[in-house]
Amino acid sequence: FKIILAPLVGTFYSSPKPEDPTFINIGENVQIGQIVCIIEAMKIFNEIENDSGISGELVHTYVKDGTPVEYGQELFVLRINNV
Repeated sequence: FKIILAPLVGTFYSSPKPEDPTFINIGENVQIGQIVCIIEAMKIFNEIENDSGISGELVHTYVKDGTPVEYGQELFVLRINNV
């Protein structure tokens, strides 16, 4: 398993707009470099990519949409794909 952490402090958003689908969903495969969420900090919307160095299946999300996150806070858990 690999955990994706918040790279900055801000507000977590799981989709680009409230009416849009989420970037990633439980059970989906997440690739390296794929956008997984947005963190808004000081009115700037930062697209957060899977920079964990692995691709894998999303098995858990720690944060609810619209909630504040801290630097280094756990966001997602990926199950590493077999190679």
